[in-house]
Amino acid sequence: MDQTTTPAVPGPEAPEVDPIQRLSLEVSQRDPTDAFQLLESEPDEVVVQVLAAQNPATALDILWEFPDDRRGRILDAAPPERARQWVRNHAYPEDTVGRLMEHPIAVFGPDLTVRQATDRLRQLVKTAFITYGYVTDREGRLQGVLVFRELLFADERQRLREIMLEHPFSLRPDTPIADAMREVLRHHYPVYPVCDAEGRLIGIVRGKSIFQEQAFELSAQPGTMVGVEKEERLATPWQRSLRSRHPWLQLNLLTAFLAAGVVGAFQNTIDQVVILAAFLPVLAGQSGNTGCQALAVALRGITLGELKPGNEKIVVLKEALLGLLNGSLVGLVAGIGMFVAARWQDNPKALVLGLIVLFAMIGSCVVSGVSGCMIPVTLKKLGADPATASSIFLTTATDVASMGLFLALATWLVL
Repeated sequence: MDQTTTPAVPGPEAPEVDPIQRLSLEVSQRDPTDAFQLLESEPDEVVVQVLAAQNPATALDILWEFPDDRRGRILDAAPPERARQWVRNHAYPEDTVGRLMEHPIAVFGPDLTVRQATDRLRQLVKTAFITYGYVTDREGRLQGVLVFRELLFADERQRLREIMLEHPFSLRPDTPIADAMREVLRHHYPVYPVCDAEGRLIGIVRGKSIFQEQAFELSAQPGTMVGVEKEERLATPWQRSLRSRHPWLQLNLLTAFLAAGVVGAFQNTIDQVVILAAFLPVLAGQSGNTGCQALAVALRGITLGELKPGNEKIVVLKEALLGLLNGSLVGLVAGIGMFVAARWQDNPKALVLGLIVLFAMIGSCVVSGVSGCMIPVTLKKLGADPATASSIFLTTATDVASMGLFLALATWLVL
């Protein structure tokens, strides 16, 4: 009997991924240095297309990784408006709105008719994604914003000045991104015009760009607290990760030696009252957690702009009070634990040891809470990133305070 083979029905072919899109995605997952190395061998036109697909601030960081002569060729290959916008953006400090600007395309004069503006928009939307139109005077000062809904229902003979939204909200290019994020939360527009001090329209910023940049900063904060470079990504080569992380580990080792030195100074006390060694991690752990809580709140306050200059004393007093209260409650439980353990070992000074744990816990939690808010504030006043290795400095302060106070009290009251 003949067997008939049913021919296989071919399934739908997977759509081919555009090479530029694939390269753009890969670039977006790398830090600027690695992205530059990835794009270095690509033609100038390809580099322009890939950079245009990135967040504007990221595109700038990558573009300025190129040598001056190659960067000049890339700018020459870009559309003139985009090239001028990149150069203009680079003049502003990092982490400001100016770094995120795009060139405003749909810009019209106030005396243009609705029909004329609509005819121009039909051509512009073929090559660009346009959300709003902008009305400026002859000097380029922003007069109003055009919303497509108003254009749709307006008479085609009306002038733009008659239907535009006057006195629109705008951002300044030198505004820090964190401040801009707080401002745009009250407006929730997809795109924001950016004007200079004279009110001239110099760019637009998309809301998603602001939130992407701020999200990146917030996601990098936990890493910077322990010495991880802000730009490090999952795709960063291990050699660069090692170079950026290792110095902080050496610093951490040095601070750990400092804490070990404090313990070593009281070695005789530990030798005579061995039970003290069992409670050293207890005090270090509790005071360290207290400090981390204060650090997290302080960093959040700095990031959101809630910690105003001059309010530091109030914050310090609050954290000191919380350290006192939390230290008292936790210290009471830990003190009872020490008393029970010492009595089980028939130590005649069990009650004294319990009180030592209580008072050491209170003191170390107060110091930890104050340190947790003072370290980022001090780093900010010194001009450094408040999160930079703050956890390393905090760990040193809490370990030295908790172990030193605990062993000093034991030496004084027990021996």
